[in-house]
Amino acid sequence: MDYKKINAPLSTVTRDMPALSAEVGNVYETVKIIAKRANQISVELKSELEKKLSEFASYNDNIEEVFENREQIEISRFYEKLPKPTLIATQEFIEGKIYYRNPLKDNKINKPE
Repeated sequence: MDYKKINAPLSTVTRDMPALSAEVGNVYETVKIIAKRANQISVELKSELEKKLSEFASYNDNIEEVFENREQIEISRFYEKLPKPTLIATQEFIEGKIYYRNPLKDNKINKPE
């Protein structure tokens, strides 16, 4: 996913939870949906960052030598300036870009009488 084009805020925003959870109908389910998506985004960002930084990895055993790589610093700064995964997930939820379902609600379980 291209996180450069996300219009999520960079800092924390106070949300009206009853209005935010109107579509789902339950505040706790809404928070769970956003939290699961935030975890997915976090894993994606972490693997993408590790992949980019692995190109600059040095495998020298000499502790005395420390190299500063300008490109590596710029990549790290870019990822630090991105909105937090929870803010991205919340923005995706507001824009309706998250697919979710509740199997317990989809399949009405017949309880024995």
